[in-house]
Amino acid sequence: MSDEAKNTADAQAVEDKKVEVPAKFKSLVAEIEKMSVLDLSELVKVLEDKFGVSAAAPVAMAAMPAAGVAEAGAVEEKDSFNVELTSAGANKINVIKVIRAVTQIGLKEAKDMAEGAPVIVKEGAKKAEAEEIKKQLEAAGASVTLK
Repeated sequence: MSDEAKNTADAQAVEDKKVEVPAKFKSLVAEIEKMSVLDLSELVKVLEDKFGVSAAAPVAMAAMPAAGVAEAGAVEEKDSFNVELTSAGANKINVIKVIRAVTQIGLKEAKDMAEGAPVIVKEGAKKAEAEEIKKQLEAAGASVTLK
C-alpha cells in the first residue's frame, strides 16, 4: 500500500470515528481543525517544549519491551529512516525545489519546511531512498541527517 493510500485510509478511519468533544474544548478543536499539518507539527513542538513532555513518550514506552527482546537476539540493521533537514543553507530556493520534488507538497509548505529547519522532510524512507534524498538536499546546499 502506498503512503498516499495509507494516509487516505487513515484519514477515512478518523472521519468515520465519531468523537464527542466536550463543550469546553469545542472552540480549541475548531481552531486546530483549520491548521495545516506543518502548523500542527510546530504547535506540538511548542507544547512539548512549554510543558516538558513528549507526544511520542507513550509509544516509546510500549515499544521498549520489544526492543529489549531484539537486543537479546541479534543486532538488526535499521531499514527505515527519517530524513531531517537540519539547515536550509544559503541557497534556500534550490532546497525548496528539492523538498517539493521529494515530498510532492505545495510551494508554501516546502518554503515553511525549509525555513522551519530542523524538520523531518521524509519519514519511514528505505535506506536507498533516504540516502538519495539526502544527496539531493546536500547538493542544493542543505544540511541533512538521517535518523
